[in-house]
Amino acid sequence: MDIKKLQTLVVDALEDVKGQEIALFDTTGLTSLFDRIAVVSGTSNRQTKALAASVRDKVKAAGGDVIGLEGEDTGEWVLVDLGDMIVHIMQPAIRQYYRLEEIWGEKPVKLGAAKRKSSAEGLVAEAPKAKSKHLAAHQDQPEVKPIRERKPAAKKVAATATTTAAKKPAAKIPTGAKVKVAISKTATASAAAAKAAKAGAPKRAKAAPAAEAAAPAKKVIRRVKKAEE
Repeated sequence: MDIKKLQTLVVDALEDVKGQEIALFDTTGLTSLFDRIAVVSGTSNRQTKALAASVRDKVKAAGGDVIGLEGEDTGEWVLVDLGDMIVHIMQPAIRQYYRLEEIWGEKPVKLGAAKRKSSAEGLVAEAPKAKSKHLAAHQDQPEVKPIRERKPAAKKVAATATTTAAKKPAAKIPTGAKVKVAISKTATASAAAAKAAKAGAPKRAKAAPAAEAAAPAKKVIRRVKKAEE
């Protein structure tokens, strides 16, 4: 029997009896004895036995071979040997103690890939989940188109600058012409003050002699000794 069909039968048989924490691993690179290993938990001795019986019956009904069945007496750990695949049905405490996942769990196989696509469960698993339209993230958002701004071409900008410069010709000054430069207000005020100072200087010079004439002249008296008689 094809290994993919065999693993599909095993997973379906375990799910029919409500097996817990089903794990499937690819062991082709670890050993040459078998290609797949399945690990599943049963809550009681009765459930572990029922899981083993479900796997055995379903594989035989599909024409597969069941090489051996071990551990049915205690029900704590039931092993089903299918040749290319080994199924370990364990109670939670036994599974946690031996930790087979750490030994064989290098390449886990997804359970969705192990299911038959034609089955009802496979169709439900692969069908896209409906999204709630109440959430803004699930609503269809309109496509946003980027806004492109038009930029003037470089040639047009250069032509516009050249035209503007041509309309305003620079003022030309003929050679040898005299150019009048306006005198600043500070220079004008300084010239006026100097002119006023020159105008007042002669009046002061003329007033000085008049003052000297008005003043009384000083007389000098010399004493002369009389000659002795």
